[in-house]
Amino acid sequence: MLSDGFWRVIRIGSVGLVLAAAVAGLVLGDAWLWAAVEWSPPAYAGFYARDGFDIPTTVALLVAALVKAAFLWLILRTPAPGPLDRRARALRRLLYLAAAYTLVLWYPIALLPDAVDAAIWLALWTAIDVLYLLVIRWRSRVLRTAAGAVFAVELAGMSNELLDELDLPELGPGGVVGPVLMLAGVAATVLTVVGQRRDGRWSRGTQIAGWSSVGVYALAIPLNLLFGRIPSGGLAISVVMDAVGLVSTVWIAATARELPAEGHRADPPPARRRAIRVAVATAAVLPVIALIHPEQTPHLTYTGWSMGCYDRPDFGDLKPAERDAAFLCRARGTDGGVPPMFPDSLSDQQILAYGRMLCRAKDRAEQETLLKRAGSARSGWSVDPWDLVYVCPEVVGATHPELLRSAEEREAANTAYITEANARCRDPWPRTKGVAQATANYFLFADGDHGYLVHDPRDEAVEEAAERAIGELYDDSALIGAAGSAVLVGHVEDVTDLCLTVKAFRTAPPPRTAGWDQVTEVPVVSRSGLLTVPEMDGGDVGAGAPMPNLAIAGKGRYRIRVYVRVGDAGEEHLVVVFPGESRRRLKLKR
Repeated sequence: MLSDGFWRVIRIGSVGLVLAAAVAGLVLGDAWLWAAVEWSPPAYAGFYARDGFDIPTTVALLVAALVKAAFLWLILRTPAPGPLDRRARALRRLLYLAAAYTLVLWYPIALLPDAVDAAIWLALWTAIDVLYLLVIRWRSRVLRTAAGAVFAVELAGMSNELLDELDLPELGPGGVVGPVLMLAGVAATVLTVVGQRRDGRWSRGTQIAGWSSVGVYALAIPLNLLFGRIPSGGLAISVVMDAVGLVSTVWIAATARELPAEGHRADPPPARRRAIRVAVATAAVLPVIALIHPEQTPHLTYTGWSMGCYDRPDFGDLKPAERDAAFLCRARGTDGGVPPMFPDSLSDQQILAYGRMLCRAKDRAEQETLLKRAGSARSGWSVDPWDLVYVCPEVVGATHPELLRSAEEREAANTAYITEANARCRDPWPRTKGVAQATANYFLFADGDHGYLVHDPRDEAVEEAAERAIGELYDDSALIGAAGSAVLVGHVEDVTDLCLTVKAFRTAPPPRTAGWDQVTEVPVVSRSGLLTVPEMDGGDVGAGAPMPNLAIAGKGRYRIRVYVRVGDAGEEHLVVVFPGESRRRLKLKR
């Protein structure tokens, strides 16, 4: 076993270097303060604060430096003396390996394929959990059995992650396995601490560290929710949580340290310092500290794919803990063949940080600059508010409150909007009743479109007829294009909706052109006995109310007369349909 002097040198050197680096960072600037406290290159600071850190973040970094220094002092305590049997010795080595993995080894391992990382982590904790069951004196068969069951669930979750990395069939969907793995991890820690208490060889301080790690794990969820709600405070909370999260490593190291012979407790070594050993420790630890970087894939309670990214729930239907995951889905999505918003090289935490910066961007140009800095293949695009609402609802909701709704609220609001739009439309011929008739608001595309169709949707050639009608409308600069079983009616004004009334008669009504700006009559044919106007039917374009069948005489030829006027109430159309063999186009009023 390594001597007490060696451990003393490592402890003093590590803690001294962390504190000295933090002080140096204050002098050299924000980027170097970040590097000193978060153990990452100065360039990483630019991911989170382009214009420098605010006061809360600077204070948080200084506090985190003290917390990390204190935890390193506890982690690097001298192992308790005394003989160990083969199992206890193996457990001690594996626990120290797990602590080293968390602090240092994860960085070189992260350079390997993700499947290798997952396999190493699974193998390490499989061995540790088995040795826990063999080494800890549980003093209860029920407690040991419960611990074994929880360990098995925890390892099954890790196995699922490995299967996912290998593109093999998984044990279950990520949205189910992820929460189960989280709960199993908490339960495994709780049962292990209970076992340590019943065993009697572990000190009260070690047990407190174990319970504290459970508390930190539980606090991660509500504190993550504060990231998007505290102005300029999310990064400060993240820095502090990163430091406090080391308490689990303190517990692992303390568990390894206090594995001495029967009944012996590990005590801290005497506080004796020698200047030469401090210098040696600083030189020895410096290369190690330089290799340590912030975790690239933070252990969140969810990931970008755990909730099923192919389901797109409305903001109001998501629990607060699911909103970051929804944004990650959109940030990494490639729907429609478009490139993702952010490259795969960015971690979840970096993408979420960029999302919050995009929320605070003053204009589209600043958003494009941020995307370019992130290495986005969509740097020439801005970001839609319906994507950003998941990371900054308080910002987006101020200008787009409709994006905060649930699916039920959205449907109710949409129904109310359509009902209100329909209510403003009136029948322009209230005393002339048709055999079939309806009045409704007709919704066009947001940027305007060709207009609306009166057509036979069951005719196999209707699409070809509609294309010809479009061509006729543009070639003749006419308001109406007619071809076969399709009549396309354009609009006069640059509008997104208009009031439409349709009426079907058995014979041609009088022209009655007074009060109208244009009146045009064209032929149409119904091959199936159906003529109608498209309805919205859950979409964004179409009539806001059910439209009747205007081919009241069945299959055959019909005439369509279209009345158009523009007034204070907007653009208004009246479509009159009646049987007729004529194929002439008539302009009754221009």
